[in-house]
Amino acid sequence: MPVDEVRAHFPALSPDVAALDGAAGTQVPVAVVQAVAEALRTAMANQGGAFAASRTSSEVVAEARSAIADLVGGAPEGVVLGPNMTTLTFHLADAISRTWGRGDEVVVTSLDHDANVRPWRLAAERAGATVRVADFDAETGELPAEAVQRVLSERTRLVAVTAASNAIGTRPGVRAIADAAHAVGALTYVDGVHATPHVPTDVAQLGADLYACSSYKFCGPHTGAVIADPVLLERLRPAKLVPAPDAGPGRFERGTPPFELLAGVRAAVDWLAGLTDAAGDRRTRLLAAFTAVEGRLQGLLERLVAGLSAIEGVRLLGSPRRRTSTVSFLVDGHAPGAVASRLSEQGIAVWAGDNYAYELMRRLGLVETGGAVRASIVLYNTAAEVDRLVDAVAALGAAP
Repeated sequence: MPVDEVRAHFPALSPDVAALDGAAGTQVPVAVVQAVAEALRTAMANQGGAFAASRTSSEVVAEARSAIADLVGGAPEGVVLGPNMTTLTFHLADAISRTWGRGDEVVVTSLDHDANVRPWRLAAERAGATVRVADFDAETGELPAEAVQRVLSERTRLVAVTAASNAIGTRPGVRAIADAAHAVGALTYVDGVHATPHVPTDVAQLGADLYACSSYKFCGPHTGAVIADPVLLERLRPAKLVPAPDAGPGRFERGTPPFELLAGVRAAVDWLAGLTDAAGDRRTRLLAAFTAVEGRLQGLLERLVAGLSAIEGVRLLGSPRRRTSTVSFLVDGHAPGAVASRLSEQGIAVWAGDNYAYELMRRLGLVETGGAVRASIVLYNTAAEVDRLVDAVAALGAAP
């Protein structure tokens, strides 16, 4: 679908604003707005009842599980739904760590969003386990599999790693990392929040035992999901209320689901599948759509990197070979927050700060100086918006 047609589906987009803030959350197409509104107009009730409104709610939940499974290549029976990736990861960390003890080890990386670091650190602390850190290369932004392999041992119980950095876009070799983890008997928990909107995803090919994502990053409402092998989920015993389900993903889902938002999840996935005219089932069409999205976004990324790199006084963080269309940078003589504010005055939306990539910013020595400026390109962004950002940063750099 041409980008002009794509943008026409998003009522919140404006030609006056270059929305280069997609890594923090995307806007939603009309189809999602309508699905949420229609769900709110529909009689629904909590699940488990003998009447029609309750059955409707159960159907909405089942459809959301199937949609997420098609998006990432999992099984609906292995899709745990929740409010966001962070909440779900804390919950899963609590369940998984129940079998850990002294002498056990957990591996996290300094490339990850803190939502895939802090829950595991806290869980290890409660269990008396040791946390080991795999560091990315501060110069290139790469996280080679060898960096993870060096901190593995026979006592490693879990490796938490991102599929793509939300700060600098690095896409580590997750499969090689997962293979190394599995070789010592460890599970892999993969943060796919930032990768899922940018590239075709297949959890089996990644070797991910558990894969987390958030629908508001791929044009859906504010919900999250963790996808795992249903057999693995059956082995875990999460903290739950006594009357709550005892089997399947439902026992990981605390409280009443937001049915209207889950209706929006299915609508978002269906809309994404409709970006291509490829034939086949929804999974096939999603893979075709994201292959095309990835190719287009890489072209815009190259344009952005080339433009910013040519500006005197601008420093890009890292230069990973495989990355999503996300760039963090610094402008000499200007605090990141001040840069974001100046750009906002010109109708350019970017983020500044650590963006929850706390360990990354700490490793680069940027926590105390305000982090960095982050621009992230998603499927509705244009070359003109990229050029607009580059020109504005160039003007800022040239200002006295």
